[in-house]
Amino acid sequence: MVSGSFTFQEVSTVGPDRLWKAGILDAHNLLPKLLPDFISKVELLEGDGGAGTVKKFHFSEAVKEFRFIVDKTEELNNEKYILKQSIIEGGLIGLRLKSYSFEMKLDVGNNGENLQKTTVFYETLDETPLSAEEQDQISASLTMMTKAVEAYLIANPAAYA
Repeated sequence: MVSGSFTFQEVSTVGPDRLWKAGILDAHNLLPKLLPDFISKVELLEGDGGAGTVKKFHFSEAVKEFRFIVDKTEELNNEKYILKQSIIEGGLIGLRLKSYSFEMKLDVGNNGENLQKTTVFYETLDETPLSAEEQDQISASLTMMTKAVEAYLIANPAAYA
């Protein structure tokens, strides 16, 4: 097993408060509507949305590698815009990874834009770290969700205000 991590950053013109409300607090309702070709539904299995909440994301046939991901919210800080989640079932668990989790933080940048910094922590099943291509695939899936929420918020300025 190899333990590793990687970090990526995104910039948004949408303020952190709206992006947080839509993309984090209401993601289970909003993402299946925004990305129906990829996410068919999200089930709330345990909890009330805060720390300890467990959700199951069901994916469409467009996602070839796996059908679902079950994640658990480890930390949800609404004041500092910090989210920590662990994937506890599905996804790359058992295929390529023994475990993986991520920490996302929203912050306001120097020019007033919203900065989203995400760090992914992982443990592989074998003795090789994730390749740059594998890291890019994980980053791309998280970025796709964020960009869909951002586009929705830009098109609907009163939503999640």
